[in-house]
Amino acid sequence: MNKILLNYLLTNFLKTFFIILLVFYCFGVILNLFEEIEFFKNINVSIFTPLILTSIYIPSLMIKILPFIIFISSMWFMIKIRNNKDLLTLKVFGFSNLKIFLVLAFTSFILGWIILFFANPITSSMAKYYENTKSNFSRDIDHLVTFNRNGLWIKENLDDGGRIISAQKPFGNNLIKVTIFNFDEDFNLVEKILAERANIKNNTWLLNDVIIFRSSDNIFKKEKKDSYEINSIYDYDKINTLFKNFDTMSFLDLLMNYQSLRENGYNKDFLNQSLHTLLSLPFFLFLMTAVASILTLNTLKKSENLKFIVIGLIVSVIIFYFKDLSLALGQTDRIPLILAVWSPVIALSLFTFVGVLQINEK
Repeated sequence: MNKILLNYLLTNFLKTFFIILLVFYCFGVILNLFEEIEFFKNINVSIFTPLILTSIYIPSLMIKILPFIIFISSMWFMIKIRNNKDLLTLKVFGFSNLKIFLVLAFTSFILGWIILFFANPITSSMAKYYENTKSNFSRDIDHLVTFNRNGLWIKENLDDGGRIISAQKPFGNNLIKVTIFNFDEDFNLVEKILAERANIKNNTWLLNDVIIFRSSDNIFKKEKKDSYEINSIYDYDKINTLFKNFDTMSFLDLLMNYQSLRENGYNKDFLNQSLHTLLSLPFFLFLMTAVASILTLNTLKKSENLKFIVIGLIVSVIIFYFKDLSLALGQTDRIPLILAVWSPVIALSLFTFVGVLQINEK
């Protein structure tokens, strides 16, 4: 009998979760589709292009709001079994509030790890495809920054022409092995600059160990300088911000290629934030299920669903506000960044420990 009841709990909980997930996915597709249609309205593409891009973008968004989805799913499932008297039946056959909570919470916990190892790499690849496709269709390419296996590439439009900058890799506030091509308005090469290092802390870049080739009567003359300055619309902070795309980096990438990503110039704080944010996901799912249990399993009386929906929304907003506030404190160096990522988990753990003890007594 216990196996039948356990199977009932798991099957119906997962069914509720996937239904809520599907509802959020459809809702996200509808909302984002308008944005994609607006983007492509003056571009000659198939009518299916915005729909396809929306469909592959939303899954990465689903992972971001997964704690909220699991919270709504847990509340909905537990309210349903309470109102249809299944909760009473479970208790008659020996399932206490604590046992029901543990079954659902550990299911959420395991589900989190499955998503990290199997779903997240797929959604990250889809997010990369989305980003690359959108950049190919973008008409605003006067200024462009990209980072690939060949290094960092920057394109700028200047008042009297254009500029293309390549670097082997970023290193702190510097770019290593820099090559700069300056063009006139007719896209003729007028200057080539080679530098061992460029300090890009601000918009005035300081180049070191510089070799300059300037065009004069179609002949390039070579000139060496110890240092040289150029002005750019980009500085370290702006370039670094452009590569803080959390969605395109999977948990497995961060876990297995952390050191190589550091060597390629990725910011250590960004990598740590991304890794620990994903690592905390299963624990967040466990705790959000715990919060839902505390709110719904404290009584066997039938109640209105609307009341709990409102309470659930308020609780979710408070939790996510606290999570964002903690992360902001970490990003501004008020507290250690890793502690900022885990602080909401620690705080929720203390709250749920007391709450679960209370519902176990009922």
